[in-house]
Amino acid sequence: MTDVRETGTNVFRQLMPGVLGDDATLPKGGFADELFEIAVDNVFGRLWGRSLVTLGMLIALRATDELAIHFRIARTNGLTDDEIAEVIYHSSGYAGFPAASTANRIAQETLGE
Repeated sequence: MTDVRETGTNVFRQLMPGVLGDDATLPKGGFADELFEIAVDNVFGRLWGRSLVTLGMLIALRATDELAIHFRIARTNGLTDDEIAEVIYHSSGYAGFPAASTANRIAQETLGE
């Protein structure tokens, strides 16, 4: 079984090239720097491939700051624009039309680049 940290670091580098250096260490010394380790281990090491679920949850939470990057990650994970749109459509019935409308605007701004 692959180490979760190694998997998470590799996935993070694939999805966001250039953010981490080439060495195997994660940034240290900042305020609450363990939060980044938690993200690498749990989000990227264990959950990264579940973009549809992640998008739905971020839409429902109205996590607008995170949606732009996760729309890009979803594409990197292989989701088509039609599949991403389907998540937005589906969320309108469960998270509400305002949340879906906001997600749609962010998707248009982000994916239309």
